[in-house]
Amino acid sequence: MSDSQPFSEQNTGGELPLSAKLEAMLFVAAEPVTTAQLSAALDVAPSVIERGLNELESSLSSRGLRLQRHAGRAQLTTAPELAELIEHFLGLEAMTHLSRAALETLAIVAYQQPVTRPQIDSIRGVNSDSMMKSLLHKGLILESGRAEGPGRPILYSTTPEFLQHFGLNSILEMPSLAKPEEEGENHDEMLKG
Repeated sequence: MSDSQPFSEQNTGGELPLSAKLEAMLFVAAEPVTTAQLSAALDVAPSVIERGLNELESSLSSRGLRLQRHAGRAQLTTAPELAELIEHFLGLEAMTHLSRAALETLAIVAYQQPVTRPQIDSIRGVNSDSMMKSLLHKGLILESGRAEGPGRPILYSTTPEFLQHFGLNSILEMPSLAKPEEEGENHDEMLKG
């Protein structure tokens, strides 16, 4: 095989299915990878990559790894249910627990993202500076841009580490929020019954 052959014609593991190629690429990737990057590397359409990622995700569901997707990127992670085993094996401290105030702040960011600190303060009714700094330091949130308007405040969003911390593969797996009116209606119906 000559070096002048195009990459796609060289022996690149063509005998393996696309999902296996994707698994290998994600395994060696230092950070989450976009579908476009995978598509370019394998010289196939993004829709083909999506089918391969879905197949990979399905095949990993009963194994020790998971396919995590966030903000249009994919990466391999260990299965959340194995976190304690992995921490013990690596000699890591148990995952730091978040205070009630930190969880409250993080929930606001997760459900409202992208969101500004003044918006968070308004919802919480208190200054959230220290909570925001703590969540940024832990890598659970990040600065994701600037809002239009006076002062152009910083926008915050969750990170892939947020998903890992809570054992989620995607932000879409977060539980939906019940609307306060619905809760009130259910409560009123229970009182009538």
